[in-house]
Parts: sequence; C-alpha cells; structure tokens
Amino acid sequence: MSAKTLLKSLLAYQAWANDELVETLAGLHPSHGAGERHAAIRLMNHIHVVSRIFAAHLSGVAHGYASDNTPDTPEPRALRAALAEVDRWYLDYLETISEQALAEPIAFTFTDGDKGCMTRQEMLTHVVLHGGYHRGEVGRMLAGIAASPPWDTYAVHLHRVEPARRLRGERKSTGIGGGPEYELEAHFQTRKL
Repeated sequence: MSAKTLLKSLLAYQAWANDELVETLAGLHPSHGAGERHAAIRLMNHIHVVSRIFAAHLSGVAHGYASDNTPDTPEPRALRAALAEVDRWYLDYLETISEQALAEPIAFTFTDGDKGCMTRQEMLTHVVLHGGYHRGEVGRMLAGIAASPPWDTYAVHLHRVEPARRLRGERKSTGIGGGPEYELEAHFQTRKL
C-alpha cells in the first residue's frame, strides 16, 4: 500500500470519526454534564482549528489564527459542518498531489511563534493523529458523564465502508484461549522477553 493510499484511508476515517463524535455531542442536552460537554466541544473545535492551520501550511497561505482554538465555542451543528468542510478539503487535497510531493518539506510558523518544518506527508499524518488523540479525550469525557461515545476506531470504519472485509478474513486458532483473538497473546506467551 502506498503512503498516499494509506493517507486517503486515514483521512476518510478521520472525517467519519469526527462526524460521529460531533453528532453524539450535538445529541446531548446542553445541561447533561454541561462542563464536560463544553470542554468536549472545545476539544473538537481545537481539532478543527489545527486542521485549518495545517491546511493553510500545506497551501502556502496565512491561516489567520492567533491560537490553536477560537475564543468562542461554536454550537455543535456549526462545528460539525466546519469539520466536514475541512475534512473534505484534506481528501480533495490528497487527490491533487503526487507521491513525490508528499516528501516535500514545508517550513512554517506555529501559533506560538516557534518555527517548524515538516514534509507534506508528516503534516497529513500529524492532522490524523492529532485528531485521534483528542477524540480519545472526548470519548473519556463522554464516558465520565454516562454518555456513550461512538465506536469510532479505524478497524470499525474500514469494516463499515467495506463490509466484504468480514467475509475475506480466514480465522486461525492457536488453540489457546479458544480463538483468534488470543493469537497475539499466545505469541508473546511463548517468547521470552
């Protein structure tokens, strides 16, 4: 699998996961865990702002942000639309660049004034990993207020967008613990680490 193909899959996953999580936040009554709900929306907005900042770096234009979040907290539905727009931008952007261009380094300035330099591929990877990190935080916040976070892992996404994957896998059993889910554990149990 090429880097570009993997990035396309990861960016599509990110778009899906962002949408699932903000939809969950939008469905919560504003009084339900109000403090945690607000903090969760702020974190999702931070994901949005950082995605916009790196989109600007990739495009070679000024982003106009003085910080990695906005002073005001958007309403969940507006945030959902804004995230969908920037997530679509990344998928469209990836279609316009070559594998070779992914290795091109780009110098930029962080919002705190520090200088940075990353390849296009590193920037795209950062955007995906950064979003995943903070979505995990939001998931813990939701669990803390007895709200169910969406099941938004990469593996779930891959199998939802391509259900035939479930039919392609041939399960092997090690005979330890009763099934394939124990294969990795069995592997490590037989090795001396």
